[in-house]
Amino acid sequence: MAERGASGSGSSGDSLDKSITLPPDEIFRNLENAKRFAIDIGGSLTKLAYYSTVQHKVARVRSFDYSGKDAEQDHEPPYEISVQEEVTARLHFVKFENTYIEACLDFIKDHLVNTETKVIQATGGGAYKFKDLIEEKLRLRVDKEDVMTCLIKGCNFVLKNIPHEAFVYQKDSDPEFKFQTNHPNIFPYLLVNIGSGVSIVKVETEDRFEWIGGSSIGGGTFWGLGALLTKTKKFDELLHLASKGQHANVDMLVQDVYGGAHQTLGLSGNLIASSFGKSATADREFSKEDMAKSLLHMISNDIGQLACLYAKLHCLDRVYFGGFFIRGHPVTMRTITYSINFFSKGEVQALFLRHEGYLGAIGAFLKGAEQDNPNQYSWGENYAGSSGLMSSSPELCPTQRARSGTFDLLEMDRLERPLVNLPLLLDPSSYVPDTVDLTDDALARKYWLTCFEEALDGVVKRAVASQPGSVDAAERAEKFRQKYWSKLQTLRHQPFAYGTLTVRSLLDTREHCLNEFNFPDPYSKVKQKENGVALKCFPRVIRCLDALGWEERQLALVKGLLAGNVFDWGAKAVSDVLESDPQFGFEEAKMKLQGRDGPPHKCALIFADNSGIDVILGVFPFVRELLSRGTEVILACNSGPALNDVTYCESLIVAERIAAMDPVVHSALREERLLLMQTGSSSPCLDLSRLDKGLAVLVRERGADLVVIEGMGRAVHTNYYAALRCESLKLAVIKNSWLAERLGGRLFSVIFKYEVPAE
Repeated sequence: MAERGASGSGSSGDSLDKSITLPPDEIFRNLENAKRFAIDIGGSLTKLAYYSTVQHKVARVRSFDYSGKDAEQDHEPPYEISVQEEVTARLHFVKFENTYIEACLDFIKDHLVNTETKVIQATGGGAYKFKDLIEEKLRLRVDKEDVMTCLIKGCNFVLKNIPHEAFVYQKDSDPEFKFQTNHPNIFPYLLVNIGSGVSIVKVETEDRFEWIGGSSIGGGTFWGLGALLTKTKKFDELLHLASKGQHANVDMLVQDVYGGAHQTLGLSGNLIASSFGKSATADREFSKEDMAKSLLHMISNDIGQLACLYAKLHCLDRVYFGGFFIRGHPVTMRTITYSINFFSKGEVQALFLRHEGYLGAIGAFLKGAEQDNPNQYSWGENYAGSSGLMSSSPELCPTQRARSGTFDLLEMDRLERPLVNLPLLLDPSSYVPDTVDLTDDALARKYWLTCFEEALDGVVKRAVASQPGSVDAAERAEKFRQKYWSKLQTLRHQPFAYGTLTVRSLLDTREHCLNEFNFPDPYSKVKQKENGVALKCFPRVIRCLDALGWEERQLALVKGLLAGNVFDWGAKAVSDVLESDPQFGFEEAKMKLQGRDGPPHKCALIFADNSGIDVILGVFPFVRELLSRGTEVILACNSGPALNDVTYCESLIVAERIAAMDPVVHSALREERLLLMQTGSSSPCLDLSRLDKGLAVLVRERGADLVVIEGMGRAVHTNYYAALRCESLKLAVIKNSWLAERLGGRLFSVIFKYEVPAE
């Protein structure tokens, strides 16, 4: 993170050394609720990990108690909403320079309210060097953990829990960073950790790994020789010198040895024949920049070749690189990648990690928290509280871009439910949820970032309006605006900051920022009202459908499903209509749309989208038709709120109210032919590789043979190209004019994509 001027640090920074100019309460958050600590101290950087509980507001819904009432009043809402406090778990990781260790430990000690904590897990060389200092400052006993075990535990953890953690670096490509999707089976792999020296570890399972080799020529060699050659003592300054140097001024290349004859040998003339080869014969001084670049190439090439040889020896094709030496430095990553590609002839892949600096600290934390079983949960990166890859934080200081003296942050939330792959995915290892990679598509990136910026005023307005009784709602909403705006500016400059940039990630970041400032469900009252209106219309819609012949009814059902999907407050074109014309209704929605047999399916899995007219007058009549044909239905809704999407808790009440009006739905619920489940998601989009485990088990048990994915977020922004092992129907109304034009249609065009898996 970037530094802020001392004037902005406030009273909370009084105990800190004057050199720390970033407010420490923005770095070390929720310390008073910290339950467990771990620390990883290397030669230059300290990585602190701690687990805390975070209290935040959630909107809960429940049916009214109608006992003692004659009849439900027309003006009454279908259910009541209450805002409750909820406690969730969060992991915090902070990375800072050892220069600040005493001041940081002082701050942590002063703000540790929880006196139950007696032990701090520690790893790295500094666990020995700074043991007495830590015990004195924090009054905690230091429990030293094995470095290699911590490293592997940390690596496994981030690879499993953080989508787009690993990336390939391609210097001359656009974008330079190509992120990998989470592979369902991460093992086996080779981990090459480059600290002062190099450790090479073969990782076969969660708990089985083997140190298979290493080298004394690593980061310490670069730093030490670099200091002797350039008189530059700081590691980051050496890297900066190297980024400006020309290694060919110092290195002897193949073309220097063979002249033009190198072509007959089938060699590139630009290959390094001898590192520092020219310095033996040239009678001149070499620049610091050129020497630093040559040294970086020499060590990186050596490590790359060594890693490649071990990978080939053990029949591995994935090599992850971590450690202090890399630090996201482009020249280092480019050289290692080139070396791996050259020596393996493209058969071995060099992969880097967004959070490689935290692996040891994460592992040490996990070792100390084994009795809490952190591995039995799924975790997710909290974008509101994390620094981005190679980015500073614009909200703190937009002009300060220096990396030294900064604090990097990673925050992860414990998810309520374990997340797994949908069993119906054709090939989980190649599944990519997102339709468009904005990291890769500059035109789309510019459009969507601007789109989210322009929508920000409306989101702020909606957030304030959702909490009319709160005296500080406007103040919190303004803080939300600043936080999300700053994230958007970071992504304009560094689109790869949080992995692959997509419409999904932009939406998820916005939800994280809203939650950060206690706006858990800004659309709760809107959804309540729309659900009430739609429920009153349900009997009339069903009567009209039942009066139609079979063929007419099928067309009407699909039209109804699509017409209902128009009602989406997340789409500007729709929210403009809904704001200006509250009477805009179901029949009018049908008019907006453009126009478009076999035995019954055993079980249909339906992913629902919006509340109100969409789910009640669009989805439920469709569900009812499937049930009438003898098809079981699993209706999956969001676990948590996002925009005006229907949540699982809301769907339970809606289904209960519909069942009271309709015998088909009533008997299906009673006989468990209609099952309501939650997806495990709180996003307007849908990642089929991170679904609630209970839903996945049920899909397998019931033998689902039809998947229906509804809505623009779930069926267009994500899963448009998703390949499934069963029949699928993806349908949505395009409610964004730019996207409609890009897909070759017009605003309110229909996506109706029926797919049968290849034999």
